[in-house]
Amino acid sequence: MTNHPHPDPDELRALAEIAARTAATALLAAFRSDMDVSFKRDVHDVVTAHDRAAEAEIAAILRRGAPGSEILGEETGSSGDAPLRWIIDPIDGTANFARGLAYWCISIAAELDGEVVAGVVYDPVADNMFAAGASSAERNGMPMTSASASLERSTLLTSFPNQHDVDLLGEGAFTLLAEITRTYQHHHSTGSGALNLAHVAAGWSDATMGFDTKPWDVAAGAHILRRAGGAYTGFRAGVAVDRAQESVDYVAQGAGGEHGALIERVRELSAERMAIGR
Repeated sequence: MTNHPHPDPDELRALAEIAARTAATALLAAFRSDMDVSFKRDVHDVVTAHDRAAEAEIAAILRRGAPGSEILGEETGSSGDAPLRWIIDPIDGTANFARGLAYWCISIAAELDGEVVAGVVYDPVADNMFAAGASSAERNGMPMTSASASLERSTLLTSFPNQHDVDLLGEGAFTLLAEITRTYQHHHSTGSGALNLAHVAAGWSDATMGFDTKPWDVAAGAHILRRAGGAYTGFRAGVAVDRAQESVDYVAQGAGGEHGALIERVRELSAERMAIGR
């Protein structure tokens, strides 16, 4: 790809797909093998050497394909300053990856002048490539359309409540858990926010949500979901934020979803926790 001031989003998507598939080879070889695990925030927030190696490999491929671009990665932070920024999570769902649970993915988003224009979420174990560029969303090259069932028939995918959610929300975490358990037909805590968004985009689930997210958790998945006809509602301190990568708390849903009550409750909790400094 040439170093063009306005790169084609579909070319960026294709480059991200190459990077994700390339990095997946070593990750699949390591999956369900003995591996050393270390910790970031606490014992619940794990990282492996494979996260760091995959991010380095992905970043190198993206820089070769789009010279001069900036990288924002979960493991290495931000490097560079350019109109084109890649937002990378080399393994979203590291705890699952480290324990041999087949629910993890590689997430890569291309952000141009502050707007996400392409996104890829790749599930190497299932070999599902969820991707979107300028127009429609696709899974393995086939068009993908989200949909949401009636509320009483809906499935909600989350990674909630984890220990960090409990630290942030206190008793509010358990109150919300009780509410969504009563409201939704099924609620599954899965451990990969990016893959949750992709599954909602594919119509395999109806909604997802999260608190205190980072750009690499949601940037690619939210773009894919929106291109699939779904909606992403993000908040920062209870205030709606349109750019997913700038939001902190969120609810995302398939087309036609009836999740207004959940959106309002997440907005309230987003405002409350910021008000008390959590």
